[in-house]
Amino acid sequence: MIDSKCKQCRAVGEKLFLKGERCFTPKCAFIRRSYRPGVHGQARRRALSEFALGLLEKQKVKRTYGVRERQFKNYFEAASLKKPSKVSALKPADLLLAGLEKRLDNVVYRLGFAFSRSVGRQLVSHGHFFVNGRRVSVPSYEVRVGDAITVRPQSAKMKIFGDLKESLKKHKAPAWLIMDAKNFEGKIKTEPTPEEIGSPFNVSLIIDHYSR
Repeated sequence: MIDSKCKQCRAVGEKLFLKGERCFTPKCAFIRRSYRPGVHGQARRRALSEFALGLLEKQKVKRTYGVRERQFKNYFEAASLKKPSKVSALKPADLLLAGLEKRLDNVVYRLGFAFSRSVGRQLVSHGHFFVNGRRVSVPSYEVRVGDAITVRPQSAKMKIFGDLKESLKKHKAPAWLIMDAKNFEGKIKTEPTPEEIGSPFNVSLIIDHYSR
């Protein structure tokens, strides 16, 4: 049986890496069935309009970060309202991605505490992490520069974190994060930049889509 996450990748015609390391193996359903799910999945897809391209790109980002439409629109509005300053001259498209990257569930994933964003979201929801020594169970919590994210001491002894020490040795966190594998602690070094995020998405299409 094909996982619903795999169907999401097939629906947009692109790997979104929703299942972590499995997506890099031959077991990945997208490798075996790269066409869309459903009885008409293998039918030739017509050329998409600009509106449809923007909608498709939005779906990719929403599914990758695991946010709903209302949440995503809030991130878009926050990015659109923020004016460039001397400190940051980022465009709305870059600010939109930066806002999503600073979600606690994504940071947990980026630091290597979880093998996928969905697992990171679940771990945060169950209260397994501290931010600056305070327990936070809201996946959408926005981290700030200087924040320290640690595994809750009681949680570190649980089976789900059993192989964490070994997996962190192989993991490389992005440049805007600092990882202390020995103490199960990560810190926010700087604001995430477009270069450090390395996004495969054409976010400008999403900005145009919402601006219609």
